Amino acid sequence: MSSADESGRGDDHEARLSELDAQGHDRGAGNRRRRTGGGKRGCSQITAAYGPDGKASCRSGPGPGRCRMSGGAAWSLYARAMFSYEGGRQLSRQIIEGIAAYIELPEGGVGLDVGCGSGALTIACAKRNPQGRMVGIDRWGVEYASYIRKLCERNAQAEGVDNAAFQKGDARHLDFPDETFDAVTSNYVYHNITGADKQALLRETLRVLKKGGIFAIHDLMEPSRYGDMDEFLRKLREEGFQEVQLLPTADGTFMTPREGKTLFLSGSALLVGRK
Repeated sequence: MSSADESGRGDDHEARLSELDAQGHDRGAGNRRRRTGGGKRGCSQITAAYGPDGKASCRSGPGPGRCRMSGGAAWSLYARAMFSYEGGRQLSRQIIEGIAAYIELPEGGVGLDVGCGSGALTIACAKRNPQGRMVGIDRWGVEYASYIRKLCERNAQAEGVDNAAFQKGDARHLDFPDETFDAVTSNYVYHNITGADKQALLRETLRVLKKGGIFAIHDLMEPSRYGDMDEFLRKLREEGFQEVQLLPTADGTFMTPREGKTLFLSGSALLVGRK
């Protein structure tokens, strides 16, 4: 079994892009105050000498010993500028806050963020729901060694959030009983899990959602990855799920169509509803 399979995350181009910053600039909301743990998976670590595949892209230029930036490195810098909380576009903030806006917890309620990384979405949801608390889970595999539970906790502390907790977990087999949570959410995670049926991953997440609970799951949901989502939504409605919608987010909602195409995120969509 490859390291990608062991971690449950793939290594395709879109995965590297979403790792770059779509989960929250450094993949931790608090990292705009402190760049703890090396920053977002890839984003704050990328320099002009590396392309999106992480390989050296510095080539000999007009003179001996000189380098010029490759197209891949230029793309990486562009993506970093787009996603950074410190940049003008702040696409990460728009995505994270846009998803979090759907999560509403009852008094004393508990929400789950699947694949929390360094905690950006977990923290954003917790800040919006002081009457409840959020739990973020992630495998934090060896290939993302700078992302650990302590990083999430430091990011939450930096944001003044004390109603968020973090623990290790696997999106393929959530270690929770049926109907545990009042809300479930996720951002750009499932498409990275190689070899897994993406609709089965959605089903596993919805399994731990309480009756009447809210879900807001954001990912690259093209048919090539997720299959027939119209049929999936039809089945959910037949089973009693309410207000079920699949909302494109690269149509101006979270990003413009041009941004989505340039950043390889054109298939971005938000699955929302109530169980």
